[in-house]
Amino acid sequence: METLLSLSNDLAAAVERAAGAVVAVHARPRLASTGVHWRPGVVVTADHTVRSDDDLRVTRPDGRTVPATLAGRDPATDLAVFRVADLAGPPAPLGDPARLRVGHVVLALGHGPRASWGVVSTVGEAWRTWRGGEIDRLIRPDLTLYPGFSGGPLVDARGDVVGIVTSGLARQLELAVPATTVERVVEALLATGRVARGYLGVGLQPVSLPETLRRAAPAAGEGGLVVVNVEPDGPAARAGILLGDVVVALDGRPVGDTDAVQAVVVGRPVGSAVTVALIRAGAPVQLSVAIGERPVRSR
Repeated sequence: METLLSLSNDLAAAVERAAGAVVAVHARPRLASTGVHWRPGVVVTADHTVRSDDDLRVTRPDGRTVPATLAGRDPATDLAVFRVADLAGPPAPLGDPARLRVGHVVLALGHGPRASWGVVSTVGEAWRTWRGGEIDRLIRPDLTLYPGFSGGPLVDARGDVVGIVTSGLARQLELAVPATTVERVVEALLATGRVARGYLGVGLQPVSLPETLRRAAPAAGEGGLVVVNVEPDGPAARAGILLGDVVVALDGRPVGDTDAVQAVVVGRPVGSAVTVALIRAGAPVQLSVAIGERPVRSR
């Protein structure tokens, strides 16, 4: 009984420590989402919960609702950043997500505050979202994200905020964007209002390459990527890439899946050139493509 009571008190203390930095975000009809007072005058929330760029408000922990302005959004990591001139209290106590291990007790907080608790189900290496966002570490908590919890903090047993929880990065999965990723994205959004990421403007589908095609393109591996879509006036279209081309290498590195393409493109500055080796009608072709900046889709 004493052990259970001690655990209960420790969890309540962790909620109390973090809750002073938890706000309600009013950026969509009806249901408020949750945000975190990340830096003085700065609130972070989940981008998928921000349905408008105007008439934004946050409700502070003391119940007062104040206006906010959108500093920037990054759909690729599902993060949005607000500037709020009239925030009360200190920013969230930030922890180190690298300390998290499978089985650690964690809490997700919603505005109110409300709490959901569970354990860390999965931790893993850095990964990339389907929109090209680079996440420093895979963190999957085994807990329930109730309506309005997305954008709130993932809190460790100390009461430190180690990430932002969201249901918007994967279907039917609760994930946390680690605090290190959040910090990097916040820095970029406050500076420029966006996170610049490169893209080629093509849809690609993996295919196996027969021996005859591999001989025709010395840079090719066992597989390539057939071009199934070319964005009009995108970087690839401007360089002359066509539907049906088979991309086999970028800058001399064989590419057999889209992750390999992302690894090359996302790490390059926008505007830099990449040499694309491809097979067109059975013959090798090389083109130079200037990496473009992936547009942020309007809502």
